[in-house]
Amino acid sequence: MLSSVSVRKRGRVVAVLAAVALLGTACSDTEGSPGAGGQSPTGTPSSSAPTTTPGSTETPGGSSEPGAAKVAVTPPNNAKSVKPDQPVQVSAADGKIDSVKVTDGDGDEVEGKLDDAKTNWTSEPKLAPSTTYTVLTKATGTDGKPVTVKSTFRTLSAANRLKASMAPLNGETVGVAMPIQIYWNKAVKDKAAVEKRLSVKTSVPVEGSWYWLDSKTVHYRPKAYWPSGTKVTVDIGIQGVNAGNDTWGAASRLITFNIGKSVVTNVSVPKHTMVVRIDGKVARTIPITAGKSGFTTRSGTKVIMEKFRVKRMDARTVGIQPGDPEYYDIHDVQFAQRVTSSGEFVHGAPWSTGSQGTANVSHGCVGMSLQDAAWYFQQTTRGDPVVVTGTNRKMEMGNGWADWNLSWSEYQKGSALS
Repeated sequence: MLSSVSVRKRGRVVAVLAAVALLGTACSDTEGSPGAGGQSPTGTPSSSAPTTTPGSTETPGGSSEPGAAKVAVTPPNNAKSVKPDQPVQVSAADGKIDSVKVTDGDGDEVEGKLDDAKTNWTSEPKLAPSTTYTVLTKATGTDGKPVTVKSTFRTLSAANRLKASMAPLNGETVGVAMPIQIYWNKAVKDKAAVEKRLSVKTSVPVEGSWYWLDSKTVHYRPKAYWPSGTKVTVDIGIQGVNAGNDTWGAASRLITFNIGKSVVTNVSVPKHTMVVRIDGKVARTIPITAGKSGFTTRSGTKVIMEKFRVKRMDARTVGIQPGDPEYYDIHDVQFAQRVTSSGEFVHGAPWSTGSQGTANVSHGCVGMSLQDAAWYFQQTTRGDPVVVTGTNRKMEMGNGWADWNLSWSEYQKGSALS
């Protein structure tokens, strides 16, 4: 490749510049000004160096004449096993970069930024593993002529491809206590590297923190309940992240959800009452029954996880077998709302109407009349808090969405970046 030509004798200037004109465009995957016969010569560069185009010419005395743009691309053409967290970089000498387009086999583009001088372009380090990328660069030299450089490279094949599933769902409207939950398909060793790729944006200022329950689960909650009407956008920008143990982020996700009205429920087990506040005002006080001795209802802040208009409840799911005096199998429990993974619900319980408001006779659930249960079911949504007080049995972290049972300082310590 010819990068420059020094001319020592004025009589040789014309001949040398003519040689430059013929050889100046002979570079790998590069299209510039037509050469002899109107063709643009191409070649194959070494994979151990950036893809480049020709340089400039110099005249005696050190002054430079206009020349073709010289473009360098990293990773170089035909590179293999490129790390996904390596950015694509394009630079131009003796000219300016007009555009850079980096695409995968599906035509999806990699985002990047061109500097103010228009001589350097850098992508975000978010490449997918096991993927072939094409880099197409267009530049203009100081000679005013366009130069096009095209190169390809392939990222490494990861042993494990990290992906995420999430709650809430995209577009869902949830309650003010809803934690953001991300579930990984593979264990994350480098939690800090992954957490740096997670971001939460809100339509109003909200302070929040991530909390790792384990290597495959991370939650996020605000310091206080979400403000009603807030729009929340979660960017799971993990594509290309090195999560450790040869596990690489395979795909990013963008989720948006909304916070609905505030429905906060306070259950007093000793008083056998449930007070429902909507947007801060008491909407109804409901007589209830809670867990009897041996089946004590847990105290703490619970969050409505699921809603069932009709739900079958079989005691075998909590370890009570047929023949046991405590066994039950009710096929049509109405207006059932789950608040723990272990099986606590808030639901209609017409069989215990005589005890509601006066005694605790359930197997741990909060029961009420069908009329009250129907009304309550209409008011709530997934993510609404149910705060239970008055028992010595506490909520366990991980038993449902128990995020609110930690103090704010304790919760912040669960972040890998704390």
